Amino acid sequence: MTTEYRKPLPNPAHWPASKPFWEAAKRHELVMPRCRRCDKLFFYPREVCPYCLQSDIDWQQVSGRGRLYSFTVIHQPANAAFLDDVPYIYAMVQLDEGPRMISNLVDIAPAEAKVDMPVVAVFDDVTPEWTLVKFRPA
Repeated sequence: MTTEYRKPLPNPAHWPASKPFWEAAKRHELVMPRCRRCDKLFFYPREVCPYCLQSDIDWQQVSGRGRLYSFTVIHQPANAAFLDDVPYIYAMVQLDEGPRMISNLVDIAPAEAKVDMPVVAVFDDVTPEWTLVKFRPA
């Protein structure tokens, strides 16, 4: 990071449930919550498993590899702080381990993005406190 980051930062609604995700991102690792009862990974982080509704959750490091499940190209961002970034790709990524997550697809022209293309996580250290998980073509 060479300049001051002036865009909105994550504001997790439930910090204890997502804290391990953000701490791992700072280490440039991608982790997902995993239910110890049914052994399923899921995303977004929450206090109970969305599959079996149990609260016995731990965290598992995942590969960061996946496929572009869906995307849209943003030309008019909802927040003016992102005007300098347009056009940019708002993407849903299907991780190889199963969960889907929303992020940005970077290092590619919007016209070159294709559904099902392989992608890999990259980590953007936007401030000393926050690292954003994004994806680029693999």
